[in-house]
Parts: sequence; structure tokens; C-alpha cells
Amino acid sequence: MKQPSPLSEFDLISRYFANLTASRGDVLLGIGDDAALLEVPPGMALAVSIDTLVAGVHFFADVSPESLGHKSLAVNLSDLAAMGAEPVWATLALTLPEANPSWLEAFVRGFSRLAAIHGVALVGGDTTRGPLSITVQIHGFVPVGQALRRSGARVGDRIYVTGSLGEAALALKRLQAGAGEGLSVELRQRLEMPQPRIEAGLSLRSLANSAIDLSDGLQADLGHILAASGVGARIRLQQLPLCSTVMDWIAKTGEWDQVLAGGDDYELCFTAAADRHDEIQQLSQKLNLAMSHIGEVESMPGLRVIKPDGQPWLATKRGFDHFATPGSGVSDG
Repeated sequence: MKQPSPLSEFDLISRYFANLTASRGDVLLGIGDDAALLEVPPGMALAVSIDTLVAGVHFFADVSPESLGHKSLAVNLSDLAAMGAEPVWATLALTLPEANPSWLEAFVRGFSRLAAIHGVALVGGDTTRGPLSITVQIHGFVPVGQALRRSGARVGDRIYVTGSLGEAALALKRLQAGAGEGLSVELRQRLEMPQPRIEAGLSLRSLANSAIDLSDGLQADLGHILAASGVGARIRLQQLPLCSTVMDWIAKTGEWDQVLAGGDDYELCFTAAADRHDEIQQLSQKLNLAMSHIGEVESMPGLRVIKPDGQPWLATKRGFDHFATPGSGVSDG
């Protein structure tokens, strides 16, 4: 039987990526030329972020390609959410060991479904042969002067997180231990198909003083807000939003590090003046998304974590850092 001819780079682009997402009026020229031509509306700043996912570092080699397509876009959308920016365009650089049609079809399905939800147009990119890695650059609009930043936290602000924490890190821990068979679908999806909090980020532009997305763990990412703002903070472990599975895990092991430094939550952490609390709770109800008050911003530098018994909790693990964290295998951040 005659074997099908291998796909060329240009075949791959035209078949899988040229019409991957819907068109937008602000895309003057998209895929198919040397560069895209894009139009930024008057009064808008362009927010740009980029992330790379590498096999064996950010995901297991046998992960579902559909989930991987979703996550490669989701982690970038989460950065825009933290800035209060509306997603508009993306570029994709894909390095593949081989052009496997079934893998590509599933990857495209996961990527395009999430892109459609948030109105994102794929406007360019690159494909090449090599070890599997995915790089996505995301672009978004935010009115000039209204972007959420890490540097806006003020003494007296309340600290909030959206959603719940720790599920993705617990899923990763179990998968690394070879215990994936008993893993619930919900827990695994928190790791492999995170949901970027775009609506929350857009709505928080008028309420929050600072924000960040939780990719490397609450302890590390909140620390970035504190450093950028020149302040400190106090948070209380009993106020962290945890699902029953994570609560059971902590009750058995006492491993609060799993929640505070595990990473991959892709929730938002933000600070807001105390007198905005009622508005934040109204927004929480409107979006059907928990927004939990976990602590306060203080003048004394550093992050203080208080246990349920009132005693300080001492960290034994840092948030994930590619160049400071030793070891091998899939990372938790």
C-alpha cells in the first residue's frame, strides 16, 4: 500500500492553522504573509504576553493533545485576565517531532474551542521539527491607564483569590507518583484544562488596586505583588478556598505547601480597598465565581502566613522557578 506523502510545513499551516479561528475586523492581514497587520483602536493600550510549554517540563508526554491545545492558550489568557485586558489576537510557534494528523487535529480542536469562547484570532506563527514545545503569544486591549498591575497594592487593602486553590498541584503530585488511575476527572482538568478568569479580570479593573495570576503558587505570586508595591501582607490558612479533596489531603498530611507553593492554579489574586468588599461579593455572585478574602496588606515587608491555631506557618517549599528549582520531570508551575 502506498504511504501518504509527509506534510510539508506549508501544507501543515494551510490545513490546520490558516482557518483555525474566526476573523476579526481589527486583523487587516492575518496568516499567509511575512507578517500580520493589526489595528489597535484609539484609546487602547496593547497588552502582550508569551508563554512556552515544553514536553517533560510543563506537561507529560502522553497528555491529551486536545487538553494541550486548550492549556497552551489558557495560560496566556490568564496573564491577560490579571491585567484586566480583553483578548484579541494570538500567534503560535509549534515545534513537533513529526506532523501527526490525528495529534494535530486534536490539538487544534482544543485551541480553537477556547479561542472561540474569548474571541481570539490566530494571526500568525511558525512550525518546525524538533522536541515537542508550544509557544503562544497573546495580545489584548485595555483602555489606556486602566490596566491592573502588580504595583498597586496599598496598606489596608484586602487580599482576595478567585475560585479554589490546590487541585492542580495535587493532581500533578498524584500523576508524578503514578497514581493517576484513581484521579477524578475534575481534579485532572484543573491541571490540564485550566479556565482563564477573563470576565473577572475585566470586571475588576474598576475595583482592584493590583492583581496577578496564580501560576507559580500563591506564596510566590502574592510575593510579586508585595515586592512590586513595596508592602507586606498577612494571610490566614483557614480562609483559603479549598475543595473537599484538597482539604482531606491536608488533614491527612498537613502539607499546606501543596496549596501555597504548588502552582498551576491559574486563578487571580488581587487586592482591593476594604470598602469595596460588598461590590466584590456582588461581582462574585454575578459571575458565579468565588472571590475569597484571605488576608490584608500591611506596611511591614514580607508575607506572614497564619495557621488556624494563630501561630505562624513556616514555608518548606518555594514557588516554582525553572532555574532555581532542582530536579526533573513535569513542573508544578
